[in-house]
Amino acid sequence: MSTLRTHDDTWDIATSVGTTAVMVAAARAIETDSPSPLIRDPYARLLVTEAGTGVWETMLDDAMVAKVESFDPETAAVFHHMRGYQAVRTHFFDAYFADAVAAGIRQVVILASGLDSRAYRLGWPAGTTVYEIDQPKVLAYKSATLAAHDVTPSADRREVPIDLRQDWPAALCAEGFDHTAPTAWLAEGLLMYLPADGQDRLFAQITELSAPGSRIAVETAASHADERRQEMRDRFQRVADELGFERTVDVQDLIYHDEDRAAVADWLSEHGWRATAQNSGDEMRRLGRWVEGVPMADDKDAFAQFVTAERS
Repeated sequence: MSTLRTHDDTWDIATSVGTTAVMVAAARAIETDSPSPLIRDPYARLLVTEAGTGVWETMLDDAMVAKVESFDPETAAVFHHMRGYQAVRTHFFDAYFADAVAAGIRQVVILASGLDSRAYRLGWPAGTTVYEIDQPKVLAYKSATLAAHDVTPSADRREVPIDLRQDWPAALCAEGFDHTAPTAWLAEGLLMYLPADGQDRLFAQITELSAPGSRIAVETAASHADERRQEMRDRFQRVADELGFERTVDVQDLIYHDEDRAAVADWLSEHGWRATAQNSGDEMRRLGRWVEGVPMADDKDAFAQFVTAERS
């Protein structure tokens, strides 16, 4: 279970779960600036540098990673893995949305959207509506920051500022969501921050709102043994001490490590969806982003699955 989370906790972009959105955006910025990027997110660096979170902004500095390599090569490999993983994950779900709109879907819902910029950076067909659900302060930061730099959405973007533990279906419908129209749903970087019963409830709510032909894409919560989690916690603390960073948030403290969590593909297949799963480690290898020397390389369960499904 999570050690810091409560049933009614909240956050902005610089605290708790909100800071992880900055970490993910930093990885997208790094990939975008690489010589042969898998994805292009021209707004990621802007969203990171104006967030004021400090530690995650250091991910943008190659000199920092080089310094880590000098005294802890395995932890440096983890940093490189994190960067590559986020690029592969973004690439996979970008392709999912491209396929969905090519099939005629014009209604999109991004759950716990964080600093996701797809409503701005993807080429959506005319008539596409993208609903973003997240904490009010997180959505407000993103929209205000991009608007201040004259960045406008490439679709009809509609904010749904609500916690997913509240009555988000009602809030979504109040913004114009049509439950009779096929929808492309995305749950990326979300499930690990929900307990097992919360995950089941979320998918039940999505299923109830999904017309035939709807699609869903999900990043599952990876499973790490207690000793592996503690090992990584200790590694990152040593790095923080060496580099002089204050660790205000330990991501492991934000995650629900729930052994009763349902397998996503199985749950969906049992509730009216046709689901398939792709191991993220295999996808990293396929796209040339696998990093040798990652400590958990021999543990298949340590890598999330990318699940996609279609509603019958």
